[in-house]
Amino acid sequence: MKITVIGTGYVGLVTGTCLAEVGNEVLCLDVDPTKIETLKAGGIPIYEPGLEDMVKRNVAAGRLHFTTDIEESVKFGQIQFVAVGTPPDEDGSADLQYVVAAARNIGRHMTDYKLVVDKSTVPVGTADKVKAALQEELTKRGVAIEFNVASNPEFLKEGAAVEDFMKPDRIVIGTDSERATALLRQLYAPFQRNRDRLTVMDVKSAELTKYAANAMLATRISFMNELAVLAEKLGADIEQVRHGIGSDPRIGYHFLYAGCGYGGSCFPKDVQALRRTAQENGIPLRVLDAVEEANDAQKQILVNKLIARLGPDLKGKRFAMWGLAFKPNTDDMREAPSRVIVSELLRRGATVNAYDPVAMHEAGRVFGRVQGLSFADKAMAALADADALVIVTEWKEFRSPDFTAIRAALRQPVVFDGRNMYAPELPESAGIEYHAIGRLTAAAHAARAQGKIA
Repeated sequence: MKITVIGTGYVGLVTGTCLAEVGNEVLCLDVDPTKIETLKAGGIPIYEPGLEDMVKRNVAAGRLHFTTDIEESVKFGQIQFVAVGTPPDEDGSADLQYVVAAARNIGRHMTDYKLVVDKSTVPVGTADKVKAALQEELTKRGVAIEFNVASNPEFLKEGAAVEDFMKPDRIVIGTDSERATALLRQLYAPFQRNRDRLTVMDVKSAELTKYAANAMLATRISFMNELAVLAEKLGADIEQVRHGIGSDPRIGYHFLYAGCGYGGSCFPKDVQALRRTAQENGIPLRVLDAVEEANDAQKQILVNKLIARLGPDLKGKRFAMWGLAFKPNTDDMREAPSRVIVSELLRRGATVNAYDPVAMHEAGRVFGRVQGLSFADKAMAALADADALVIVTEWKEFRSPDFTAIRAALRQPVVFDGRNMYAPELPESAGIEYHAIGRLTAAAHAARAQGKIA
């Protein structure tokens, strides 16, 4: 099949490359000529495991192409995926200007049937706006050309997006057209050979499904984060609580890890957009109001622990930071907790020496040249003369460190772990003062076992 993908951001590039991988001819459009030249040369503008090799392989095979020519892109594919950005407006609603512009471009240049597929995360009712914009352009031209508009939300996890696309757990299609359904069934057949993973529904339900999924996951995270704060106050251990409730098959273990807040390009934006949609329709989403409030508070949790231990005036203090990206296996810094933590530490007079396996270049772009922030080329190098280590992202290379070496490198043997990466007895046995989120110290566990504390 011949496919056009409009937008070479995270979703568009993964979608186009994976569709080419199974034998389709794919043309990806972007208005940024620098990005297109990079892609033509086999490079990629984002970090995603496995993606760069797949791009190079399909470019070399002649299945994957890139262009800045809008007319060429419209003529190329019978199916036109719209995968442009939908950044939040000031009021939290999704900005649809790029989606509508893409639809208008298709309407201006199409000469035969097109299936326009919204792949971007968009509010309910966007397909109607796309259809109207496209029809308006056809009317201006005085032509009558058949087209359909469908919704096909993405469910890609950053850091595992290629695997998620190639081996999906579900494929959601929203359409009111049998022709569109048949085309999308044909397109996705190679990705579901052992069983049918495709769910067909009406367009608005498909649009809402994407927001509902992300809002549910964000809710689980914020719920556990608040429970962790309560557990710490009560002298309970949130990790034991997680095992206790996760063993219930109605709840499960996924997204029940307490930490220092969620970030990224999806959860914060999608929660805001869904809340805004609800407000516009007179339906308050009180649970999501609390989810967002809880997450904002959780991003301050490590700073609060630092202040409680070292005092509010951090002038002259130096902190090592492990992890900058909002999650491992990505360089995405959007809404990352590290941004809040670094800014607050610098504001209080501290300096920060940070290390991240892949996100330091992006972090440098995000923070700019700010006084007090430096970057180390290795994890242990960040610890030199630091008063404490702050862990913000749970990269695999941080899972089994040499705690004795950490203690020796730090000016003070103190670790603030925002991702609860270690059993407390491991750093504590090396003489490290360990502060996690909602965890009991090894000493507290021992005292409780001996009946010395309630």
